[in-house]
Amino acid sequence: MTDGGRTGAVGGAVAAGGMSVELPLWRAISLFRVLALGYALLRYADSYLEFLHPVAGWIYLGALTLWTLASTRAFSGPQRCTWYVLGTDLTLVVTGIVMSGLTDAPSRIAHGAPTLPTIWAAGTVLGFAGRGGWRWAAAAGSVIGVANILGHGGPTGDNIHNIVLLMVAGCAIGYVIELARASEATLTRALQVEAATRERERLSRDIHDGVLQVLALVQRRGSERGSEQPGGGADFAELGRLAGEQERALRALMSGGPLPAQREPEEPQDLRALLGPYADERVTLSAPGTPVLLPAPAAGELAAAVGAAVDNVRRHAGAEARAWILVEDEPEAVTVSIRDDGPGFAPGRLGEAERAGRLGVSQSIRGRLLDLGGTAELYSSPGEGVEVELRVPRSVPHGARHTARLDAP
Repeated sequence: MTDGGRTGAVGGAVAAGGMSVELPLWRAISLFRVLALGYALLRYADSYLEFLHPVAGWIYLGALTLWTLASTRAFSGPQRCTWYVLGTDLTLVVTGIVMSGLTDAPSRIAHGAPTLPTIWAAGTVLGFAGRGGWRWAAAAGSVIGVANILGHGGPTGDNIHNIVLLMVAGCAIGYVIELARASEATLTRALQVEAATRERERLSRDIHDGVLQVLALVQRRGSERGSEQPGGGADFAELGRLAGEQERALRALMSGGPLPAQREPEEPQDLRALLGPYADERVTLSAPGTPVLLPAPAAGELAAAVGAAVDNVRRHAGAEARAWILVEDEPEAVTVSIRDDGPGFAPGRLGEAERAGRLGVSQSIRGRLLDLGGTAELYSSPGEGVEVELRVPRSVPHGARHTARLDAP
């Protein structure tokens, strides 16, 4: 992840949770720099008379004091602590180490005298750790270590010991901050998903409640009209019966109970009988003369997908459009083609409809074939009608779910 990505993730986590986990670490780093500055000033005040050039040391520590106070606010978080600030910090540390080798007495350096910035250098490494993680902390620690070896005493035991401690502390803090950022980003995504899921559930409940009320009303009114017209109310009675079935199915879906479709018989069913009701003066059905047998659930779902395609023809192809349903009974699969002579549609139209929330093709056709392990292919161009080809394998392992294909050239 880039630094910008990490900072953005932290910002999102702060917004979601109120405060980032790493902010207390940044406050600790800022406080450490101030305390380390005080320690460096006390150490130098106690020994500056032993330096070869004590005035130069005071000038450096004065500049270090001004910079520490000026950059305290910058070290309050990763957004303010820019690479420019850290670069300036590192430059001051290296400068102080090199000046220590030039201003201090050789005898003191040989006996392990500390550098002018002393432990203030650790604050720089911790800043790099907070900004870029353990790798940047290791890089900053390496630069400071090289400066110690080349500019102050060489590769002595004290120098090596101090460098190792600096690297371990910086890398450990950097790794902890990286873990904190990853955890916060994961938590933020989980909270966002949870909020979106709750909103979808709320909308779904509102929509389902409205649909249930309409279905109940249609069932009641259909039954009433059917009883009021004994000689000609069969259509109303059938409408009421179907509305009642759909209401019960929807309530079962909302409550998590078994759906009516799950209790269908398992024996094979003739697809021709299910497709027959779709044929009329505008829709022609062509099927083999022998039964086209499929497991009952698969036959029902395939017939429902064909019904959705025929319904699209009646609603969108125009009042004069005709449609043809062709059933092909093959050894490995059953293929049903639905073709019309309507106006067709332009490429990209299905995608626009799906984004607008019209999911007839996406759910009623493609979704059903997807669940059956089959494919749904759609071909259309302006002025040439639409052809939908549905293909269902004869034997699909239980629970199988393959990728359906819906092409609109």
